[in-house]
Amino acid sequence: MKQQEGIFMTQNKKQPEYGADQIQVLEGLEAVRKRPGMYIGSTSSRGLHHLVWEIVDNSIDEHLAGHCTEIITTIHKDNSISVRDNGRGIPVAINEKMGKSALEVVLTVLHAGGKFGGEDSGYKVSGGLHGVGSSCVNALSEHMIATVLRDGEIHQMELSKGNVTKEIEVIGKTKGDETGTTIWFKPDPEIFTETTIYDFKTIFTRLRESAFLNPGLKIVLIDERDENEETGEYNKVEFCYEGGISDFVAHINRTKKLLHDEVIYVKDQKDGVSVEVALQYHTDYGKDGIYSYTNNIKTPEGGTHETGFKSALTKSITDFISENQLIKGKDMPTGDDTRVGLTAIVSVKVPEPQFEGQTKSKLGNSEVRPIVDKIVLDHLKRHFEEQPDIARSIIQKVIDSFEERMAARRAREDRRQKKQSESSSQTLPGKLADCSSRDASITELYLVEGDSAGGSAKQGRDRVTQAILPLRGKVLNSEKASLDKLNKNNEIKDIYRAIGTDIGEDFDYKKLRYNKVILMTDADVDGSHIAILLLTFFFRYMRELIEKGHIYMAQPPLYAIKRGGKYLEYAYNDKQLAEAKKRHPRSDTQRYKGLGEMNPKQLWNTTMDPAQRTLVRVTIEDAAEADMLFSMLMGDESELRKTYINENGHLANIDA
Repeated sequence: MKQQEGIFMTQNKKQPEYGADQIQVLEGLEAVRKRPGMYIGSTSSRGLHHLVWEIVDNSIDEHLAGHCTEIITTIHKDNSISVRDNGRGIPVAINEKMGKSALEVVLTVLHAGGKFGGEDSGYKVSGGLHGVGSSCVNALSEHMIATVLRDGEIHQMELSKGNVTKEIEVIGKTKGDETGTTIWFKPDPEIFTETTIYDFKTIFTRLRESAFLNPGLKIVLIDERDENEETGEYNKVEFCYEGGISDFVAHINRTKKLLHDEVIYVKDQKDGVSVEVALQYHTDYGKDGIYSYTNNIKTPEGGTHETGFKSALTKSITDFISENQLIKGKDMPTGDDTRVGLTAIVSVKVPEPQFEGQTKSKLGNSEVRPIVDKIVLDHLKRHFEEQPDIARSIIQKVIDSFEERMAARRAREDRRQKKQSESSSQTLPGKLADCSSRDASITELYLVEGDSAGGSAKQGRDRVTQAILPLRGKVLNSEKASLDKLNKNNEIKDIYRAIGTDIGEDFDYKKLRYNKVILMTDADVDGSHIAILLLTFFFRYMRELIEKGHIYMAQPPLYAIKRGGKYLEYAYNDKQLAEAKKRHPRSDTQRYKGLGEMNPKQLWNTTMDPAQRTLVRVTIEDAAEADMLFSMLMGDESELRKTYINENGHLANIDA
């Protein structure tokens, strides 16, 4: 009875009223600081770098409008950023509607800028269409200084966390008719709690990409944190590509064996939409080589422009095959066949692009697809007629892919029939020591180098959540192998059967059996090579596992510090070893040459115990750069590989 009374009293307890006074209105840029992820994607390293892209893209918009030829981005010693351009300079006169200088409006008001008025605004196309870029950077910076050269004067304003801290003032005269804008900002550590340190390589890659997309635009990157002790000069790189996206394709393909030397280039416009495409085929088997952009903004999820290109490419090739009766039967190559060995850049300029969110990952304009489709289709058909040698080499590549796919399909059908006659336990690799749990959110698969280490791992593991698959020798180099050859390789088959997703056209992410796939190889040159071979396979044929964060590298120790028969400590690098030796001055050091030298308990304690181990998640920061590196390191061009090793070999930690 008392329990019932307690329930009754709780239900009737007076709650605070939900009234008008409880509705909060975030003034000015408070919303950006309150929910930064809505505007820049995240407050991680990715979001930190997004601040740079917002400011750089504004300068590039000035270039697109025909008023900027040079952009200089500087990473200062304190990890602040400045972006300077020689455009017209942001207007500084009073905006009558707002009663503030135009510069203040641009930097402090969301959805304010000079890009909403179409051609009348001076920006026919723009990447920064939402008008939140500069103001967002202000909101998320502890300090910002805007300097504008315009009308013969140098104007300057200071801001912090979305607010003006020093009103606009004239601080000097320009040299002649010099114009431009410089934005300096220092990210707010209260917002970017993970890191406020900028990565040179990330900015380098993005700015080089922008230079490729804007032929003739000079882009300079200076890193003041990297100073030559002898000369006192900072690390400085300059980008300027007169060939534009054709140079971009050539750059991506520089490590590949080409099917044809010429980069096919398409440029035209219709109904205000400008279309630019560059493409070239190589002999590799990858089919993830399309990189698309809208108004210079990368669209990693594609969109209508990419769909239009794919449609035109497939139709131009299948029409050629049909007209010349190159394939007998009803089956014809699919879009996947036409993209094997393809590298293509698709860049469109759209007056009013419709993106998915502020991070602009996908283009949604329905009218763009038929425009790109027609322009590319007309050009490719004409090009195939005028360049029959190139056409034949491309068509043969597509037909080879088609025939290989059909053979793989027949092999898969045979496998399915075989599976139907077997129990589910028999379809898993015989040497797989599976875990007992079937909850894929907590299970792990260790791909272990060698039977010896595999045996120790099986004995030392957590049998509920950890599965072990030993690998014999070095796996097949998937950079050089066809899908049909991969399907016939026992080690490769064991890997994708254990993981459960299959590969190629049969890849099914929903069938993933483990949350983590962990590569555990020896800490030596051979072990590193095996790890690279495995990563190459995952990158080429199961990339979604990398993109969704399921692939990891185990970090076994290099040294054991012991006294007598007692193990005191483990060290994972030379620095840790030196520190451990100081703590244990009369100890001995054991250098592990392989995982097999550790007994099951040691392997568990150092490398497999979730409470103590160190795992490194494999990520793909930039697909084009990753594609180039895999081709260079694992492909056929030995000279390129030799050059890369000579230039970067000093960075490797190789045990003699």
